[in-house]
Amino acid sequence: MRKTLICAVIFTLAQWQYTLAQKAHPSIIKTIHEIGEFIAIPNDADHPEDMTDNLIWLKKAFQKRGFSFMEVPTSNIPLFFANNTIKEGRPTVLFYMHFDGQAVDPEKWDQENPYKMVIKAREGDGWKTIPDSDLEKDLNLDWRLFGRSVSDDKGPIVMFLNAYDHLISSGKTPAFNIKVILDGEEEKSSKPLPEAVANYRELFEADLLIINDGPVHTSGAPTIVYGCRGITTLTLTTYGPVKPQHSGHFGNYAPNPAFIMAKVLNTLKDEAGKVTVPGYYDGITLDTEIKALLAQVPEDESALKQRLQIHNPESVGGNYQESLQFPSLNVRGLSSGWTGTKARTIIPEKTVAEIDLRLVPETPGQRQKDFIRTHLENLGYFLVGQEPDETTRMQHDKIIKFEEGSVTEAFRSDMNSSGALWLQSTLKNAFGTDPVNIRIMGGTVPIAPFINVLDIPAYIVPMVNPDNNQHSPNENITLERIDYGLRAYEALFSSNLTGL
Repeated sequence: MRKTLICAVIFTLAQWQYTLAQKAHPSIIKTIHEIGEFIAIPNDADHPEDMTDNLIWLKKAFQKRGFSFMEVPTSNIPLFFANNTIKEGRPTVLFYMHFDGQAVDPEKWDQENPYKMVIKAREGDGWKTIPDSDLEKDLNLDWRLFGRSVSDDKGPIVMFLNAYDHLISSGKTPAFNIKVILDGEEEKSSKPLPEAVANYRELFEADLLIINDGPVHTSGAPTIVYGCRGITTLTLTTYGPVKPQHSGHFGNYAPNPAFIMAKVLNTLKDEAGKVTVPGYYDGITLDTEIKALLAQVPEDESALKQRLQIHNPESVGGNYQESLQFPSLNVRGLSSGWTGTKARTIIPEKTVAEIDLRLVPETPGQRQKDFIRTHLENLGYFLVGQEPDETTRMQHDKIIKFEEGSVTEAFRSDMNSSGALWLQSTLKNAFGTDPVNIRIMGGTVPIAPFINVLDIPAYIVPMVNPDNNQHSPNENITLERIDYGLRAYEALFSSNLTGL
């Protein structure tokens, strides 16, 4: 524990020294203004019509930088694709980001319009607004931009563009050919992506893929993520009387679906949090070498427990990083009857459990769902795919409606490949510290089709601050992270790929 704390302090100090030791990137003010311009275009993933204006903005922005571009047709919203071939025969890097965003509830934001960027500085336990004019006077890298998608994921797109501008204005050219794909449905799991990649495989061909999404490690150090967990979902429904019944008249007689569901869920995990479904962890081994790599990530387990306000974590894996190497099984929502002031003395007619399964490369989604299905059938439950009719209800005691969601598979790239070593070297040279190397992250980025269809290694190089409130009200990005992103992109553009 002491070693982990020391590592975290060292990384934090290294980032702090980097911030103080350098002036802001020359393009930071221009980047800030362009982020504000881009996020002013609503991009609610629940409103596909929003994406048309975003595509228009992207075409103008990339055309201004000399990129060729096109809309790639999909079964729904087109993908935006841009290409800048510097020289035939050079390696090609494909960058992936997305321009759609989560929905907003303006009433929960501390600003009038979440699509109008606001600059703020800390003031005590709160925030004060900074006038735009102060950027030119006394820019402070601790200030933050607030607005939907400033961090997830329009901010990194604009950083990419302005880092490219500065590289070209400095009389340099990129050391490799650049391709960019921007997704308009990432927040909706990018369902059209696999088919589009298969249909336009030659268009997307590259030597490696870099995904610029998500936050850096909590230490603030440069971060490389070599994979992400996939996801699939299940909806389980248990049944009581066909309609809610008076608990006085029918208590002790009509089965309560909430108790049935409790018994079902209790069979899925033990008290330590480990999944008890036979076969669920098959194929996963963490040898000494892998555990040593995971131990290099500077996690402060004590602070993490304090942040979550939990006494002890579940024991799947020996620590936080090890826990991410296994598939999870999570109850994300429960519904039965009414609660609070609306509570009624009834026996509910049904109980619904919404479940998500986070996947790792060794545990494909359909296999995991099949394991759970078989487990429940072996316990004597009768599984149906739709609402049970009267005949079914009268013939079976233990009925579960078993509904399956779509699957986004996991991916993981080799941490010692030539592309990985190039990224590690480039970021270390740019920032003077070894990057944090994360074998697989807990969240899901729906780019597994790139790896499966194009057969190229993929790496996530996040740019934004860990406390950016992505998907939530008051989403933000620090100016320090914008400065970091500009420097990181420019370092990547300037660095010759080796071994490719």
